[in-house]
Formats: sequence, structure tokens, C-alpha cells
Amino acid sequence: MYIRVHRRDNVAIVVTPDGVRRGDTLAGGLTAREPIPQAHKIALADFATGQPVVRYGQTIGHANRPIARGSWVRKEFLDLPAAPPLDDLPLATAVPDPLPPLEGYTFEGYRNPDGSTGTRNILGIATTVQCVAPSVDYAVRRIREELLPRFPHVDDVISVTHSYGCGVAIDAPGAAIPIATLKHISLHANLMAEPLLVSLGCEKLQPERLMGEQLPVLGESNVIRLQDHHGFADIVNAILRAAECRLDQLNRRRRATCPASSLIVGLQCGGSDAFSGVTCNPAVGYAADLLVRAGATVMFSEVTEVRDAIHLLTPRAATPDVGRQLIREMRWYDEYLAAGASDRAANTTPGNQRGGLANIVEKALGSVAKSGSTAIRAVAAHGEKVTAKGLVFAATPASDFICGTQQLASMNLHVFTTGEGSPYGLALVPVVKISSRSALAEKWHDLIDVDAGPIATGQATIEETGWHIFRFLLEVAGGRKTWAEHWHLANALSPFNPGPVT
Repeated sequence: MYIRVHRRDNVAIVVTPDGVRRGDTLAGGLTAREPIPQAHKIALADFATGQPVVRYGQTIGHANRPIARGSWVRKEFLDLPAAPPLDDLPLATAVPDPLPPLEGYTFEGYRNPDGSTGTRNILGIATTVQCVAPSVDYAVRRIREELLPRFPHVDDVISVTHSYGCGVAIDAPGAAIPIATLKHISLHANLMAEPLLVSLGCEKLQPERLMGEQLPVLGESNVIRLQDHHGFADIVNAILRAAECRLDQLNRRRRATCPASSLIVGLQCGGSDAFSGVTCNPAVGYAADLLVRAGATVMFSEVTEVRDAIHLLTPRAATPDVGRQLIREMRWYDEYLAAGASDRAANTTPGNQRGGLANIVEKALGSVAKSGSTAIRAVAAHGEKVTAKGLVFAATPASDFICGTQQLASMNLHVFTTGEGSPYGLALVPVVKISSRSALAEKWHDLIDVDAGPIATGQATIEETGWHIFRFLLEVAGGRKTWAEHWHLANALSPFNPGPVT
């Protein structure tokens, strides 16, 4: 059994879990010339050297040698095509018509004084610099053990620690990105937009610089400078005293019925395989359409996993200006990679390749399926907080950890699709993990939340799975725990810093 995505495709991916053997006869009388693993490509036609290899209806490479029909189309048989040129892309030429609105869908969330909506009720202790991280982590352990049991309506206490804040060119243009990201995360909706803030005292990223005009909102009593205290015990006691006051405030909060339009959902891939663009990503794309129809905000990101499909996205831009903003972010990242003597070919990973993805073009074409089919309403630059409703492109690197950190600037719920598997999680928001293959969901039965694998075998449709994901997201937003939350899996924050380190 194999899957051919588009009528123009001259390759297909093998579905059979054990792959195909030499001599196996497949649909259409195709005979396998050699063993081919699951998820890898089989040639549907004979290829001459230089001929385009087509998947998703798009050229993913050019054959660098003759390939016979029924052969395994390996990554080393393909030369990477040039990226779509950015100067002549169509802008807003195929804007999708609005889909019918979805009304009446709600979740039980937390309404914040600043108008934002939380999906969790968390005490957050934000930091200005890595130097204070061990002290804050120690205090958080004490708070969990000694204080948190007295406040049953608070979900957790977390330290918002990171590797930024000093030893950097704080006035370099690139510094604006990590500073803005950390500010927005510190004011996250799941922290009631009012964290405690711990500073060392001598760092470059002073509280005033991090928080800007929001610093008075915190109040002086909620900004703790370690160098103002006498000894470690005094430092920890100061954090615990402030934490107890904030826990009492958070504990009085209760979930309330909120419209689905209050959701800001970040979409991300990790450990992708050749099934990702066939099962989990299209199903998430369908769920994204449902969220947009319900008035929510949906973010897709990962510039290098969008770059080779940008010609499919600029026509969907709601306006020519939104299309130009998409191009701006692609160009910025092209120049950033060039300055580092690298290019987009550095993405994919060995795991992506093991899962059947030949190169970044094939990966990108499957990745953008997460964006669904609606118009792209807005574009957010690196570190910028998303405020628009509907489908938004939020520029981030493709690194799972950096992308997740960047999206935290805005999102209150996260969706993570995977083919090869990843135990990734975030402390500030629930992460819903969706598998591309049932074999992964069975193998990682206590890590994967939703299995999109039945789409590949015809046991479920993209539409059915998309509705399931949509309803599951509303349940999680209302308090249902994901597996990552169950196991307390949370990756460290990794803010994107394109500026110099001094």
C-alpha cells in the first residue's frame, strides 16, 4: 500500500508498517524493485537524470541519476532545487473566501484583569538573567513542597529562567528580539499577566529594561533583587514571602466559561516524517480552520519550514501588504543564514531523513499543511506579540525549543505534531502532541495525546480527525491534562538571540 498525495506526483510513500519487499506488487500494477521502508518514496515512473521529482504536486528535487519505476527514491538521488525567488511572488491573488462561523464553542478558562485569557492558573517567577536561575529554581522547589499544597486552586509554580540577560550586546539591533520575547512571556496569560520578577542587580537586562512601561504593574514588592539581600537564606525567604502573597491571590480565581475565540493556539512540528504532511499536519490544518471559524487566533511558524512553500502562501495573504510582510520575514532569515555561512539545507535532521523526508523542500511542503486553508490575516516578526485574530504567521526559527519559546510570547495553548517522536513540553502552556503514525502512538502510548495515523490507512478522514483535535483542544484549554503535563515534561526556554555575545 502506498499514498500518492497529488495527481501530478511521480513518487508515493509506502504505508505498509514493514515496508515493501522486492517483487511485491502494489496498486496500479507497480512492482517494487527492492525493499523500501515505510514512509519512504517509491518511484511511480522512470526518471532520467535531471527530471523533476514531484510530491504534493510540487518539485521536491531533481534526479541526479536514472531511477527506475518501482525503485526506492533515496535522498542521495535528489539534488535540492532552488528556493522560490522572493521578488516576483503573487500577493493576495487567491484569498480564500471566509468560512462559515462556528458559534457556541467554549472552554473553561481564567479571565485576566488585562483582558487576556488563561488556560492554566500558574504562579510564575520571571527572571532577568541566567545568574539568578539556580536560586529561583531552589525557591520554586521550596514553594512546591511547603506552600503550594495550601493553595489547591493554583495549578503550579514555575521559574521562567533562560540563558539571556548579560554578557551580550544589549544595544545591538538583534537584542530587541530576546528582550521582547522574555517580556511577553513574563506577562503570560497563564501567569495572570502578573509575575514575580527576580533580578540579580548588576546585569545588563535590568527590570526596567525588560518590563518597560509594564514594570509599575508589578509593584516594587514583586521585584526581588538578590544583591539587596544578606545571604542565601534571606534571598530565598524574600522569594517565598512574595510567592505566598501571590498564591493567595491566584487561589481565589476560578475557571469561567470563555468563548473559543479567546484561544491563541501555536502550531509546531518536531521529529517530522514523510507521513506528517499526509496525516497529522493536514488534520491540524483542518482543526486550525475550525478554530479560525470560532474566532480564535492560530499561529504557524518556523521560517525554514515555510520558505520553500512561500509561493503557496503569499497568494493566501489577506492583503498585498500581508504578503509583503511574509516575504520580509523570509528575506530576513535568508540573510541571517547567509551571514552565518549556512543555508536552508541545514534543515533536515537525521531523524527526518530516517522517516522518509529527503530534504527541506519536502519537509516544508508537509509542514505548511498545518496552516489549513483560510486567509493569512497577519504576520508577526521575531519576538513580536500576536494580537490579530484568525490565521497568523509568527516568524521563528524551526528549532523546536526556540520556536516554542518564541510562540510563548503569545499563545495559551500549543499543538505539536511528530512522526519520529519527541517528549517535548512547556511549563507555561499545555502541549498537545499528535502523532503522524499509529505505530508511534502505540509505542509512546503515554506521551502521544492524539493519533492521526488512522488517516493513512483509511480508518479515519482528515475531517474526522480535525474535529477530534478541535474538541480535544477545548477540553485541554478547560483543564484536561496532556501527557506532557502528567509527567511534568518542560523544556528549558531558549530565546532567539541573533545579536552578538560579548
